[in-house]
Amino acid sequence: MKIAYFDCFAGASGDMILGALVDAGLDPDLLNRELAKLHLEHFALSFKPAVKRGLGGCQAVVDISTHMRHPHRCLQDICSLIEASELSQDIQQKSMAIFTRLAGAEARVHRTAVETVHFHEVGAMDAIIDVVGAVSGLSLLGIEAVYCSALHLGSGTVTCAHGILPVPAPATLELVKGIPVYATGIQGELLTPTGAAILSTLAKGFGPLPALTVDKSGYGAGMANPEIPNLLRVVIGDTDSEPQDCDRDQVAVLETAIDDMNPQIYDHVMQQALGLGALDIFLKPIQMKKNRPGVLLTLMCTPDDLHRFSRFLLKETTSIGLRWRFENRIKARREIREISTSLGTVRVKTARIQDDIIHQSPEFEDCKEIALTRDIPLKTVIARVCREISPSDEIDSSRLRRHT
Repeated sequence: MKIAYFDCFAGASGDMILGALVDAGLDPDLLNRELAKLHLEHFALSFKPAVKRGLGGCQAVVDISTHMRHPHRCLQDICSLIEASELSQDIQQKSMAIFTRLAGAEARVHRTAVETVHFHEVGAMDAIIDVVGAVSGLSLLGIEAVYCSALHLGSGTVTCAHGILPVPAPATLELVKGIPVYATGIQGELLTPTGAAILSTLAKGFGPLPALTVDKSGYGAGMANPEIPNLLRVVIGDTDSEPQDCDRDQVAVLETAIDDMNPQIYDHVMQQALGLGALDIFLKPIQMKKNRPGVLLTLMCTPDDLHRFSRFLLKETTSIGLRWRFENRIKARREIREISTSLGTVRVKTARIQDDIIHQSPEFEDCKEIALTRDIPLKTVIARVCREISPSDEIDSSRLRRHT
């Protein structure tokens, strides 16, 4: 699978994304032909070399005619413009998804309905070029998936249509909820709302560079000149070494070492965490400072649930500090089906890679209920159900439900 990884060490903006893609090999003429399908006039998109703090890159320049008025467009105006274009359905849908996400952020910031949001700068022609250009450029390069680093925000203030606002801009802060971000004291806006909207909509995960064979890289230059190179790096490569037809996502991992909690509490914490939606939680014995025996508690959840489960662990355990990180996860596709056995109906979890069943196991709670109801040893129930599961059985789709 061909992927693009955006390394946002100096933030990101729409024009930096375009510049990075061109620097990585995107043909500017092909990109302009795609943008011509929008049937917009009075603009020109060009690219020029740029050097930022000694590091070279490519700068995208959108020239708007001085006779062209920048209208304040609402979401429907922008979606209608995109839908009326000759762009592919995939590019149209992704472009509209970016603007819809952006409109939702603006609506929450201004305490208004999405339908009434007017984008100001974001709705201007240059932002439409940035958004549609980024989606089109990734498509032209044959990118199948986008991943991204943690996002560098910047600090200080920024001047926009609403006046002087803190950095990150309120809309930007809305857009990065659930995404790893950081600031290092660099003054100025490093991550713009447009850049945040594009990456937060298109990226499948945020964190370290995934395992891949690097093919190309490129640097997109921004307009400002902060203390660091104002560049966005894109790394393009192939992940063919990964298992095919597996699901891939990113999870948040929280850990804390505990040596002073009543062990009776662990069961309560684990049951509560799983009931609240944790993907997994487990304990590991460790030896801590002063030679105290302790427990390493590890909880896995979705990135969006990171802060919720951080509060949960601090509240429910004696820990006063947590470590967390994002990790990539590859998993076989899982399904649950109901089968009829000589002991009754039992749910069976099936794991697949492509059309091959790699593992099947009966649901423990179903086996336990049968054992109690029929007064049969649990191990006997599990063994009999396992014998009656046939890996070659066709799955009845009417009785199938996706494991979540």
